[in-house]
Amino acid sequence: MSNTAYVLITPARNEEEFIGRTIAAVAAQTLPPRRWIIVNDASTDRTAEVVQDLADKHKFIRLITLARTGGRNFGMKARAFARGLAEAGDLDYSYLGNLDADITVEPRYFETILQAFDDDKSLGITGGCIHTKVGDAFQSDDHTLDSVAGAVQMFRRECYEAVGGYLPLPLGGIDAAAEITARMKGWTVRKNPELRAHEHRRTGTANAGILESRVRLGKRFHSLGYHPMFYLLRCFYRVADAPFLLGSAAEFFGFFSSAALRKPFALPRPVVEHLRREQLQKMRNLVLRRRADPARVSAAG
Repeated sequence: MSNTAYVLITPARNEEEFIGRTIAAVAAQTLPPRRWIIVNDASTDRTAEVVQDLADKHKFIRLITLARTGGRNFGMKARAFARGLAEAGDLDYSYLGNLDADITVEPRYFETILQAFDDDKSLGITGGCIHTKVGDAFQSDDHTLDSVAGAVQMFRRECYEAVGGYLPLPLGGIDAAAEITARMKGWTVRKNPELRAHEHRRTGTANAGILESRVRLGKRFHSLGYHPMFYLLRCFYRVADAPFLLGSAAEFFGFFSSAALRKPFALPRPVVEHLRREQLQKMRNLVLRRRADPARVSAAG
């Protein structure tokens, strides 16, 4: 590979239970990061102590702590990420990534990611497939190949700078906003479905119940400008996800209540228009595939 220098940033709030395993997974990488900045976002548990103890053993780790004012909102993650990135300003690196504090990966994970960047110079964002812990097992509904979960988003540095980094969106979706903008600007966004990333807690449930989280998800996707018909199909597709039927109903309520109240979009109009063109094309492609091979499309979901 021509260049293997990368930086990781992990915003962490009250992650004492999980972050030790995440650090162990990164420390075991065949290609470790040049620097890993863990941003303790005003945790009230022992997150900072756990990180500092392990940072003393792994010199590529830097811990910084932020104070927090006001209530919780997803814009704070963007702020924490930006603060962490500022700590890498003295480094020469070609790639940077977000890694959530409850993720574990196999030892060749980042080596494989960097090889993908090296093989495809148009690749702007990539990452593995999220498998979330549900009960005693890990399962995945992370199947969209042109989207990478924010928990493991890895950027080519030029792409990150071209999209303007993570935007501080109050309802969240900073990862979706980045990849939509990246695609609009001509970068390739591609998930590696063979590369597993294990998430030890379902995203969005740290401080909310599952139904409340799904209502928030609907509001978030409305704020990003999703096409209403596309989102309706998405709710229908996910009807079997736990909690059965109620989860999709909660997402539907969140999205369409925001639409009824004419809530503004969080992204610029050109980005929203690009996203909707993509979604309309995906719906057309689905119709064409169904006409060509109804049995195969039905089996594939």
